[in-house]
Amino acid sequence: MSSSHVARHLEEVRQRIAKAAADASRDASSVTLLAVSKTFPAEDVRAAFNAGQRAFGENYVQEAVAKIAGLADLRSEIEWHFIGPLQSNKTKVVSENFDWVHSVDRLKIAERLNEQRPDGSPRLNVCLQINVSGEDSKSGIAPDDALALAHQIAALPRLHLRGLMAIPEPAATLDEQRAPHRRLREIMDTLRADGLELDTLSMGMSADIEAAILEGATMVRIGTAIFGARDYSH
Repeated sequence: MSSSHVARHLEEVRQRIAKAAADASRDASSVTLLAVSKTFPAEDVRAAFNAGQRAFGENYVQEAVAKIAGLADLRSEIEWHFIGPLQSNKTKVVSENFDWVHSVDRLKIAERLNEQRPDGSPRLNVCLQINVSGEDSKSGIAPDDALALAHQIAALPRLHLRGLMAIPEPAATLDEQRAPHRRLREIMDTLRADGLELDTLSMGMSADIEAAILEGATMVRIGTAIFGARDYSH
């Protein structure tokens, strides 16, 4: 996509976020836009960067690492977020290359990320992924197991547990969309009441930004509304 298209779409998404924040009586600056660049080339990321975007989300390890290398000149200014399912054999490369991981749902994965974080690097920001919709096909820990796992992850010295992430199943109406986001916020409230210092609710995508922001999202993960429809053929 041309850089002017990316810049225009970014501006449209920012306006959506600002309107949703206003509707929720929130400051728009309390919502971080994470541009999900999976399947899109490095030049699209560069175009978004040139339009002021700094945080980018990737789902596929090999594709992401190639992109990070191709944009090495921007590395000190871009915040790279890994948001896809993470297997044990990929934790090392993710821990070495990313600033955030949103998809931690097992202690073993957290322990590996902690062990493999390079010496001298800042702590790796992580979110605990919760399966709020209870779908068998979805990654994420059951809500009832979140508290114990969160405390275990928070104790790992090279990780910084920032909050929670969810990918609710699609819903048609605003009220239906709000319900799982509300559930995630309630789980976060429970964890904070138990002494965990959390500040991040990673929830909301192109179709349900408004519902997520109304329920307290601090980070929304937007791909198609910025970069266009994805082509998975390659």
